Amino acid sequence: QVELVESGGGSVQTGGSVSLSCVASGYHVSRNCMGWFRQAPGKEREVVAVIFSTTGQPLYGDSVKGRFTISRDNAENTVSLQLGSLKPEDTAMYYCAAGAVRWYETSCALTANEYDYWGQGTQVTVST
Repeated sequence: QVELVESGGGSVQTGGSVSLSCVASGYHVSRNCMGWFRQAPGKEREVVAVIFSTTGQPLYGDSVKGRFTISRDNAENTVSLQLGSLKPEDTAMYYCAAGAVRWYETSCALTANEYDYWGQGTQVTVST
């Protein structure tokens, strides 16, 4: 049984930083992408950052480029996200995701429906 468990998040002021971590247990797909999506009330779930297991290539959503950094530890099956220069519009529930990568694919998908497993989510709230 696959389980993704997030930690971190919380409340922070504009311009501040916060870290998120996700541990995947029972997940033994060697060729995979793991990462983070977020969803604010009334909005669709959007990609924040994802990273490929094989190459370590990260991909970021346009709104977070240059401010957030994703990393992973394949041995520990963990993925982390460092959120910096936070803005009120970054306020959302952040979800960890994991999904297999097909043999012919060379990078991570950026749409939520391509990911097979999800964590319960952790809230990040940025106040002015």
